[in-house]
Amino acid sequence: MNKMGFNIGVVGAGQFSRCFIPLFQMHPFAGEVSLAELIPERLKKVSEKFGIKKTFSSLDEMLKDPTIDAVAIFTQRHLHGPQVVQALKAGKHVYSAVPMAQSEEEIDMILTEVKRTGLMYMCGETSFYYPSTVICRDRFNSGVMGDFLYGEAQYYHDMMHGFYDAYRYSGGEDWTKFAGIPPMHYPTHSMSMVLSVTGAHATSVSCLGYKDRHMDGIFQKGKNLWDNPFSNETALLRTSDGGIMRSNEYRRIGFGGKNCVYMSMYGTTGSFEENAGGAFWTSLKWGDVENLTEQMDCYDAYDMDEEVRSEALHYDFHGKLAKAHHGYRLPEVYFSLNNGHFGSHQFLVDDFMKALKVNKLPPNHAWRSAEFVLPGLIAHQSALRDGETMAVPKIEDVPKNWELLNPDSFVAYRFE
Repeated sequence: MNKMGFNIGVVGAGQFSRCFIPLFQMHPFAGEVSLAELIPERLKKVSEKFGIKKTFSSLDEMLKDPTIDAVAIFTQRHLHGPQVVQALKAGKHVYSAVPMAQSEEEIDMILTEVKRTGLMYMCGETSFYYPSTVICRDRFNSGVMGDFLYGEAQYYHDMMHGFYDAYRYSGGEDWTKFAGIPPMHYPTHSMSMVLSVTGAHATSVSCLGYKDRHMDGIFQKGKNLWDNPFSNETALLRTSDGGIMRSNEYRRIGFGGKNCVYMSMYGTTGSFEENAGGAFWTSLKWGDVENLTEQMDCYDAYDMDEEVRSEALHYDFHGKLAKAHHGYRLPEVYFSLNNGHFGSHQFLVDDFMKALKVNKLPPNHAWRSAEFVLPGLIAHQSALRDGETMAVPKIEDVPKNWELLNPDSFVAYRFE
C-alpha cells in the first residue's frame, strides 16, 4: 500500500470486469489500478477506455510486480481456484469472482494459503447483496422471522439469455467445453442467499439432475471438461440450524422474469416470498401480507457497454440501488457510478477495500465462501448417484486471530 491507497491489479478484461474497474479506481482506499489480459487487442481497448496506464500480458507477469497489493480475478470459472492459490503464494490479497473453486482440494489449498500468509481472500458473491437477501437478513436479525424453518433459492439462467455470447467471448474456439460446467459447480448465487441470512451451513444434500436434450450438445458426457450430462440440478439440503433448504441451478428453463435469482424463506413467526411477480412478507396474523416489491426495485439502468448486447445481461450488469439497500455506508462518489447485479457490485468492492484498510475479514471471506460452494460440489456428486444423500464436510472455523468486519458500520474514507 502506498500513501494513496491499495494498488489493485484487475485480472481479465472481459465484460464482467469492466463493471468493477471504475469501482476500484474511484474507491477512497484504492491507489493505482492496473490490468492483466491475455488478448492484446482487448487489453489495449479496455486499458484505454478506463485510463489504465500499467498493463500486463498475463497474471504471471502481474504477480511479479511488488507494488501491487491485491488482485481482483475475473477469469473463467474453472480457473479461479488455481489462480487464487497462485496469487496468495505470490503475496497478494485476492478478490475473486464466483465460484471460489471447482473441487474440495482447491478449497483446502486456498484456506491453507490464507492461514499461512495472513492475506485477505474474498469471493464476490453478488446474491449476498441482492435486495431480497438484504431484506431477509435484516428481518431475520431483528427476530421477526423467528426460527428458520425452510428456505429456497433458484438461479434460473437459460443459456439463451446471454450465456452463449458470454462463453464465446471468454472461451475462444473451445468455448463449449467450458459452457458445460455442472450447474451445481456454480451454485453460490442460490446457496448463498439463504445461508447468508441465517449464518448456518449445509450438513447434508440430496440432488437430482436433468439430463439435457438440447441439440447443441453442451451438456453431454464427453462434450465438456466435467463429463457432465446435466443442464439443471435441484438440491435438497439439511442445514446446521435444523432447517431445510432447496437450491435450483437451471440452465435450460423457459423463464424470462426481470431477475434470474429468486428466494423465499419461512420462519416460525414470519415469512418472505419472492417470484417473477414481486415479493411479499407475511406473518402469523391471518391476512397480513406486505408488498415489498417497490422496496426491491433497482431497474434504473445506465448505458450498456457496446459489447453487452444481451437484454438479460443488461439487467445483470447495470442498475442502481434499491430502497432496501444500506446505501448510507457507501463512498459518496459511488452514487454517480454504474452498479450491477441488482445493486450488489458497489457493496462488494466496498467490503473488500474496507477489509484491507482495517485488516478484518469481509462477510464473504474464505471460510464463508467455502461454505457457499462446497454444498454444490457435493450436490453434483449426489446427482451422479441419482440423488443419494451425502454428507457435506464441515469447513473449519475461522481462526481466532481473525476479527470479522461489519461493513455497515462507518469506516472513515481517508488515510491518516
